[in-house]
Amino acid sequence: MNKIAGHHHISMITKKGRQNNQFYQKVLGLRRVKKTVNQDDPSMYHLFYGDLTGSAGTELSFFEIPMVGSTKRGTDAITRIGLLVPSYDSLLYWKNRLELLDVQHGEITTYAGRDALHFEDCEGLRLVLLNNNGDEVPDYWQSWSDSIVLEEHRILGMGAVEITVKSLESLANTLENLFEYELVSRNDNEAIYQSVKGQTFGEIVIVEQDGPKEKPGKGSVHHVAIRVKDGEELRQWQQRIKDFGFSVMKITDRYYFESLYFRENNGILFELATDGPGFTVDSTIESLGKELDLPPFLEGRRAEIEAKLEPID
Repeated sequence: MNKIAGHHHISMITKKGRQNNQFYQKVLGLRRVKKTVNQDDPSMYHLFYGDLTGSAGTELSFFEIPMVGSTKRGTDAITRIGLLVPSYDSLLYWKNRLELLDVQHGEITTYAGRDALHFEDCEGLRLVLLNNNGDEVPDYWQSWSDSIVLEEHRILGMGAVEITVKSLESLANTLENLFEYELVSRNDNEAIYQSVKGQTFGEIVIVEQDGPKEKPGKGSVHHVAIRVKDGEELRQWQQRIKDFGFSVMKITDRYYFESLYFRENNGILFELATDGPGFTVDSTIESLGKELDLPPFLEGRRAEIEAKLEPID
């Protein structure tokens, strides 16, 4: 059985697509690589940001739900997203940038063993910039040359993803014995696992915390997706997950990738998603994210769908 190669994408909830679009492009300097809709509910946008082509491991995605309320933070939720930047000097650059742009942030500190700068987006989503310090990243990650951020300080891709749960032992068992993640460190209420030993781009930080379950809203994380190579591998994982005792939602063709979903025992929603075909299946690299793209099965409803969406540019 192949091992998980790292993160694929992570999906969040936004109340205001226009504000979200502004923040991730104009503040964080990411490229909007796909403007599409939630395939299960085409009345809402599904926005993807990432590197030049939205490579697996760089994708931050958002469902726009205009009627959503505020998040009530708690446990049994994905609670923080790490974003890798090249150096300690990059953290200094970002601290100054976030101050100038009036973005809520902390001081430079450490997180999961790395120099770190915690901040929140415009809706309270918790993020942390992490010093990659010259460590290896996937060779297919490609910087977007039109980013508003200086080249030497641009966000590289996703780093550690933090998951807060009532039972650390249960989630650790899933990562270690189902997905064969490697244990990096552990204490009484925290454990760090990596899908590829020594590589932050597949890292999950488990925090054990009792208390009320988080009530999701704007700025909350819906699910995390981890990488598999292709459909054949995805089907192997489907059987293995079932054999491990979890109920698996059917494999779904999302057009840009195939995926399956399941919830582990704390209720955290995981997706397994294939590397391809990717966002260039219906766009050139130059035109990525500029127009509303729809998968073929929704194309016949384009006029109806567009009429219900508020412009975000």
